[in-house]
Amino acid sequence: MKTLIVYYSLEGNTQWAAERIAAKLGADTLRLVPKAAYPDKGFKKFLFGGKSAVMKETPELESYDVDLAQYERVILATPVWAGTMAPPLRTFIQKEDLSGKRFALAASSMGGSPGRTFENIKALLGVAEDIPTLSLRDPKSHPSQANEDALAAFCEKLA
Repeated sequence: MKTLIVYYSLEGNTQWAAERIAAKLGADTLRLVPKAAYPDKGFKKFLFGGKSAVMKETPELESYDVDLAQYERVILATPVWAGTMAPPLRTFIQKEDLSGKRFALAASSMGGSPGRTFENIKALLGVAEDIPTLSLRDPKSHPSQANEDALAAFCEKLA
């Protein structure tokens, strides 16, 4: 099954996961880049990123070239911001026609469960059924066997 991993990553944790999943599944990747970058350090990072997530903003993205028609499955990967998806992923979901695709979701977080994040993404996609999910704790910043095991199980389920 031809797979595309669409992701946004501010600090590299979600990118790390997307690249590892792509290598294991032979999938393609699409990195979402907002035209106006989010602050990546200090209090401003949490203030502006959190506000943008809570307000359900849809930032303008740098252009990308992808033919979604050639993919049967799309894996959406995001960091968890204020308990939900990062806004660039919201922009992608609202902009693109993803009808007829199979989905899987991945999220990286500093702590807490991404359960609400996954529910928000599923609601935005209009998906009611259970879909495979992967939850990682800062996989690039704080490598762990738990992250490696979760990633391997996720990829095995999708293979």
